[in-house]
Amino acid sequence: MRHRTADQPTTPAARLSSVIKSSRDIMRKDAGLNGDLDRIPEFSWILFLKAFDDLEQRREITEKNYKTAIRKPFRWRDWAADPDKGMTGPELLKFVSDELFPHLRGLVGTNGERDQRAVIAEVFRETFTRFRSGYLLRDVVNLVNNINFNTADDIHTMAHLYESMLKEMRDSAGDSGEFYTPRPVIRFIVKMIQPKLGETILDPACGTGGFLVESYELLKKQVKSKQDRETLQYHTLRGVEKKPMPYLLGMMNLLLHEIDRPNLSRSNALIRPLHDIGDKDRVDIIVTNPPFGGEEEKGIQLNFPEETRSDDTEVLFIQLIMRSLARGGRCGVIVPDGFLSSEGVASRLRQKLLAEFNLHTIVRLPKGVFVPYTPIETNILFFGKSGRTDGIWYYELPIADGRNVYTKTRPIRYEEFADCIRWWHDRQETERAWKVGISEIQAPLFLLDRRNPKAVSEVTIQPVKEVCDGLIAAGQRICAAASQALQEYDETSARVLGIIKSAPLAKLGDVMTQNLDAEPVDGTRTYRLTGVRLNAKGPFVRETKDGQTIKASRLTPIVSGQFIYSRLFAWRGAFGVVNEATSGAYVSGEFPVFDLNMARIAPEYLHWYFSQPTIWEKVEKKCTGTTKASRNRFKERYFLDMVIPLPATKEEQILVVRYMESLRVLSRSIQEAQSVVTKELAALLPSVLDDTFGAKLGG
Repeated sequence: MRHRTADQPTTPAARLSSVIKSSRDIMRKDAGLNGDLDRIPEFSWILFLKAFDDLEQRREITEKNYKTAIRKPFRWRDWAADPDKGMTGPELLKFVSDELFPHLRGLVGTNGERDQRAVIAEVFRETFTRFRSGYLLRDVVNLVNNINFNTADDIHTMAHLYESMLKEMRDSAGDSGEFYTPRPVIRFIVKMIQPKLGETILDPACGTGGFLVESYELLKKQVKSKQDRETLQYHTLRGVEKKPMPYLLGMMNLLLHEIDRPNLSRSNALIRPLHDIGDKDRVDIIVTNPPFGGEEEKGIQLNFPEETRSDDTEVLFIQLIMRSLARGGRCGVIVPDGFLSSEGVASRLRQKLLAEFNLHTIVRLPKGVFVPYTPIETNILFFGKSGRTDGIWYYELPIADGRNVYTKTRPIRYEEFADCIRWWHDRQETERAWKVGISEIQAPLFLLDRRNPKAVSEVTIQPVKEVCDGLIAAGQRICAAASQALQEYDETSARVLGIIKSAPLAKLGDVMTQNLDAEPVDGTRTYRLTGVRLNAKGPFVRETKDGQTIKASRLTPIVSGQFIYSRLFAWRGAFGVVNEATSGAYVSGEFPVFDLNMARIAPEYLHWYFSQPTIWEKVEKKCTGTTKASRNRFKERYFLDMVIPLPATKEEQILVVRYMESLRVLSRSIQEAQSVVTKELAALLPSVLDDTFGAKLGG
């Protein structure tokens, strides 16, 4: 039975809120959708196609000879708009999976350019529907038909509601915390940077597009003409996002904020060699919260100068930002405390930053701005490519009065930046602001982790009750994360186990073939050589060598999506899928390379299957040689003879993959909460001692 709404709410906000609520209620009934991490991306691609078709219909009226980017019968108006005659049930699911998505992924830009067709292809390149019921999908489609993206009221209201959904998605745990920055922090950074119409703005780790949306909203007020609007729409905002889910969410977010052709690239911003970034690639403004605390592949690190290579993502992103700023450009970037004080590469980078850029302000954010997603303390660096640094202003943003910690229900508010904003334009030393001269920042470490000189003590002593409250809150987060893991397991495990148990067995040799396209080594060339990490951690670029120094006579080039393993160390889990970082590199004959039949098997599914230690044990029994350490080889014929349970559709395989990834992320959430407990426990004894003896000893 198809969904019908009875009395339509009268205001746009009420009506659209009703659409969202009803849609989410419907999606909760579908066995393939588990939690907001599934439902919101699913809702996003549906919204995207409706919004895009409304935009196309508007342009057909306003632009002479306009040709739609999506052709019949794949436009929304063709298959989705009629609630009574449109497809539903299994017919709709089959159309979406077998016809609509493949068509959208196959779109190419006109004359090879990155126009709307290319953008759509990028959006849907890694998008699959996880609906199990075509009837429920039709119900959601019918509800979305109530949104008119050609009316300003619907667009503005939906944009705000959508951002609320993104925040809820962050709050529902999982990896969404990686790509959501609190809006008050974003708004403050953009306001202090003060972008001007005509300047180019980049976020190289844009997530769901918060910095770009905030910049757009500010610049809209400067638009005075049609030419101004075109400048803002098509020549101002740029973003890069590595992961498919936030990329889809970001595209939708920008579309809802009336950005007709979002200039977002689905890539790793660090994948390009640093020295290849020239004047034509540089921008006026960079505003970003790059990922920190993570590690980048060796192949990515090779894109950076040897003396500043690091596996810390924040160190690599700071270098990218410095290289990408045009003369006179400026930047606002969030970094962890560790960047301000770490030795080695970070200290050399700080030296370069002070010598070549004007690092004029560091805003020290209060503890816990990103809790519960990470306990790491953070700062905002403001610098420009306008000469060297002669001194740095620090501003220590206090936690709001009456607060001990931030939580997801009581996060930081924009109003808490008010004093800092007033101070910004009339800088004087206060109990919260101080200046450090460049002569005080000395070699060799160039430490920037400066504490407030007017603070009573370098050691922060909290009231015992606050420490205990923090411990209780951290314990609650551990329990909540564990509960979420259990719920995820309960909701999805039966479905996943059912898929695996009913999946037919397939021989690997039937879904992949060995790639034997080895090339003679050219002594005049340089080669990036790839290895495979143990414990299913995948391939990495281990070194770059001149052809004349390579002992092997032939090497095999590898590309994304291929599967490789190490003959010597397969028994220890040295299997993996070639990723973007290693694509284009080479392997020796000790690393067999296999081309997958992409129509039958998803590379990610194969990755998870070979992540099992029990599989490595089976592999070990088939190995031959004299010693495990050096000659314990696993030959290709044994590998290709292996059988695995292979779900019939890639959608089912992706569901298994998503299940594994969600549990891994939840495990990390528990580990992060545990680190908060450890930190609070470390503060407990000093706080108890101070509480006990402080008054007697005079504080």
